[in-house]
Amino acid sequence: MISIRALMFTSIGLCLFANSAAPQAAQRAPQQPAPNAPLTADDVWTIPDRDRINEGTVTVITAPAGGATSIFGSDMARVLDDDATIRVLPVLGKGPVRNVVDILYLKSIDMGAVAADVPEFYKLQYKVPDITSRLRYIAKLYHNELHVIAPTSIKSIFDLAGKRIVAQTDVGYYTAKVVFARLGIKASFDFRTDDARSIQKIIDGEADAYITSTGKVFPLGRAIKNENRALHLVPVPYDRRLQDLYLPTTLSGEEYPNLLAPDQTIETIATSVLLASFNWPENTERYNRVARFVDAFFSRIGEFHKPPRHPKWKEASISLTVPGWQRFKAADDWLARNRQTPSPEAERGQFEQFLADTGSVVADEPAKREALFRQFLEWQKRRR
Repeated sequence: MISIRALMFTSIGLCLFANSAAPQAAQRAPQQPAPNAPLTADDVWTIPDRDRINEGTVTVITAPAGGATSIFGSDMARVLDDDATIRVLPVLGKGPVRNVVDILYLKSIDMGAVAADVPEFYKLQYKVPDITSRLRYIAKLYHNELHVIAPTSIKSIFDLAGKRIVAQTDVGYYTAKVVFARLGIKASFDFRTDDARSIQKIIDGEADAYITSTGKVFPLGRAIKNENRALHLVPVPYDRRLQDLYLPTTLSGEEYPNLLAPDQTIETIATSVLLASFNWPENTERYNRVARFVDAFFSRIGEFHKPPRHPKWKEASISLTVPGWQRFKAADDWLARNRQTPSPEAERGQFEQFLADTGSVVADEPAKREALFRQFLEWQKRRR
């Protein structure tokens, strides 16, 4: 009969053997040979070095799933994925307004999508005078177009004075607040209602308009059942009071057949969605991590213009100067190292592409187009 003491020593021995084998098992995954092929060194997967993984990984906070911003984050993760240098982890966020807080205070967030007019919203809504002093932009990603949906009795944005408007904080309220303040329009806002309920409030007569700032084509807007044509998209003129912050653009019946006539086009405005970072001190760990991302992103920007990437990547710009913002230093340094002076033909091409992308209302007016092109050349000269 085996004694209790012998059993105890046997159990201890087995435990010691298991523990001594554990580190080796943790370092090397089971070998997965190809069918009918001998095992080689390349077939053995080993756990990467933890420090190296963290050095090359950056996080980008985007917006709720389904919108252009979240898809942009996914595109960056796919195009820039390189175990040797960089890995992008997209994080679903609330949107441009609350992304600012997450960039400033969440320890795990390196960058995020922020609309160019959000700093002015912080000034108006929260009395924060200059939020951009703590942020730096890396590049412009795309345009958010302002959509104003209202009954057909509302002919212009100015008709919304004194009206009840629904606009979510991170989807449309921030732009509506800035635009209405600049244009001197006073209205009441409900910014706590979700998108679907917001549209229903207009139909039920509980609100006079719904406003959102989002990339066209806006799926919810296009999906509105509007058989009696009681609702439409309201024009927003490119007023001089908006021109230092917004771009002119259009919305068409082709994009929104349920809200506009087939051959109808209306004016609206667009704001730039920026990829922004905290103003990390130079040569710190977090600065170096974002700088590594900048080098990979800028070097491969052309890859984002190819299918199957989101079509709004054509609006991205790594060299655009954004009024009121300072560029991340590593991005400025990269542009300085790689800057090339474009030819007049190339500058004309860039300008014409800008008009086409924004749907500018001066596109069919030669005199205004030439005047705007001269302004564009002067701006290019100052930037260089």
